[in-house]
Amino acid sequence: MKCGNNRFSGKLAIGAIIAGFCSTSAMAEPGVSSSEIVIGQSAAFTGTPAEEVKQATSGAKLYFDQVNKKGGVSGRKIRLESLDDGFDPKRTVENTAKLLKEKNAFALFLYRGTPTTEAVLPMLKDAKVPLIAPVTGATSLHEPMSRYVFNVRSKYRSEVAAMIRQLSSMGLQKLGVVASEDSFGTDALTGVKAAVKEHHLPEPTIALYKRNTVDVDDAVKKISASNPQAVLMICTAKPCEAFLRQYRQQGGHQPMFTLSNVSSKAFIQSLGENARGLGMTQVFPNPSYATIPLIKEYHELVKGHPELVDSYPALEGFVSAKILVEGLRKSGASPTREGLITAMESFNNMDFGGMAVTYSPTSRNGSNFVELTVVGRNGVVVR
Repeated sequence: MKCGNNRFSGKLAIGAIIAGFCSTSAMAEPGVSSSEIVIGQSAAFTGTPAEEVKQATSGAKLYFDQVNKKGGVSGRKIRLESLDDGFDPKRTVENTAKLLKEKNAFALFLYRGTPTTEAVLPMLKDAKVPLIAPVTGATSLHEPMSRYVFNVRSKYRSEVAAMIRQLSSMGLQKLGVVASEDSFGTDALTGVKAAVKEHHLPEPTIALYKRNTVDVDDAVKKISASNPQAVLMICTAKPCEAFLRQYRQQGGHQPMFTLSNVSSKAFIQSLGENARGLGMTQVFPNPSYATIPLIKEYHELVKGHPELVDSYPALEGFVSAKILVEGLRKSGASPTREGLITAMESFNNMDFGGMAVTYSPTSRNGSNFVELTVVGRNGVVVR
């Protein structure tokens, strides 16, 4: 059947049917309807980082809920579809396929972990779908740059460099390092070795443990035997807790340090008295500092949720949600995945109220914020 300047000799009804058959209508972008935008998430709601994942997701949902109550983005409400991958890269791949094919997600958001996120990089490229704010500081998500990954948090290597610079300035040179036996551990250890070399420190004693377990007995023995001046823990919350507790029980009294990925209130509380004096790097502002506009806004949002008031993971979820929503708004009334990518590439040192992010066609680094903190009395994190 040819469509165009056809002559219709039949009844008007027949002509209308033919005209309807011949007309074309643009296919809607995946996950976008007249009333909502679907965002997909795969993260470890069970497994060793589960508590941090739940808090981060809660912070994001609170912001999405606020946006939705005010009419959404261009009249569309945001719906977050979250699936549990148990911190298992294979399940992350399966979940991502489900989010794209069954849930019809417009964009992906707040994935957790280095090996899990690395596992889906080819899928992002194939589907041409952006992933916003993965909760990992892996160098592999920055170099080489993936067009479809928009990082928010700083690199783990930047955290490690700041920490070892501080330790060196304090005269703490002989270091012990416990790390997960996976790409997260490997990446952070690369940063450790570079920083140690830069500051002319002795080679650290390195002990590995199997990822997504709390099997740290051998690591405790190895680090204890080396008698370091300070210990850096590159691990998720549960194994970090197990290591620190066992290390102290065996007489290890040296200063202990962690990266930002375990900066949750639940983790600090789980340590009890062992938490006091723990050094931690942070890649977001302190959620207790309400003088910062971003934190003031966050505090207004978490009223009625006291468990989230001083939660770094919940703040990360909140900030990440703000960044995603700003990208959606800049995408216009008819959002597309390509439009979202282009919109976010225009974020040049964009200030979100005390924390700035930068993207461009050649960079997906996001923020370079790194701060050193310590756990004080009653589990309060201070600079």
